[in-house]
Amino acid sequence: MNHYQPGRGIALSVGASAMFALLSAYARLLAPLTGLDIFAWRVIWTVPFTVLLLAQRKRLTLLRDLVMRALAEPRLGAAVLASAAMLGLQLWVFLWAPLHGRMLEVSLGYFLLPLIMVLVGRFYYRERIDGLQWLAVGCAAVGVAHELWATGAFSWPTLLVACGYPPYFVLRRKINADSLTAFALDMLLLLPVALVQVGWGGSLSLIGGRLDMWFVLLPGLGALSMIALGSFLKASRLLPIALFGILGYVEPVLLVAVSVTMLGETLSSQQLATYVPIWIAVALTALHGVRLLAPR
Repeated sequence: MNHYQPGRGIALSVGASAMFALLSAYARLLAPLTGLDIFAWRVIWTVPFTVLLLAQRKRLTLLRDLVMRALAEPRLGAAVLASAAMLGLQLWVFLWAPLHGRMLEVSLGYFLLPLIMVLVGRFYYRERIDGLQWLAVGCAAVGVAHELWATGAFSWPTLLVACGYPPYFVLRRKINADSLTAFALDMLLLLPVALVQVGWGGSLSLIGGRLDMWFVLLPGLGALSMIALGSFLKASRLLPIALFGILGYVEPVLLVAVSVTMLGETLSSQQLATYVPIWIAVALTALHGVRLLAPR
């Protein structure tokens, strides 16, 4: 049985969304690395930060126990490997898309994701959804429908994000491990792949003399990634799945803010027709969160 903590969960979810949005701008500082290079370095630098956090919180024994369980139970071992693979794909596509002109398609996936998560909560977990949540879903669906009509952008990056994350979160709940510990194991399982990419991908020669990369930018990438992902995964266990899904709209809204204020992009009237209904959905979600926190 899940013990939900709405206040802490909402704070963690919104904070994670803000940090993820900043990562889209941060990636530009890492030129001339490719998306796959950045993915590999992100994993490499996230691992030590995560292990240090586990040690600080005295959870290294939980990591050891989870590894031993995964080795002893084939089904759990397969679930852990699948979890790492699913997360790795999401980390990669998020960094690959903006470097290849496909961020619109990935963003559309993030718009669709909360709708799918609400449906997972309603029909898989049998969670109750109140009127404000349905209204928020309806407003967001209007924005998503307009985006589909205006751009026709429903490609494999969109499907990977929208349809890839829900089974990942369901699987994480089935694994039933401490969020930070499970995340650390995901990163450790991705580490060999990252090391192979760094060794054979040519990024070492690109940044060989860049002291700013070695001592500031790449460690900063690891720290920001670890804090953001750890907060996101913890929020997924502290909130009802439907509320967690609706809060997913905060991230694309913040991505728009980062694009306008930090990356010099502008919003057209056609784009506003997509974003305004989604912003309304976020406002309704905030109201729903306030109602959850109100004393009864």
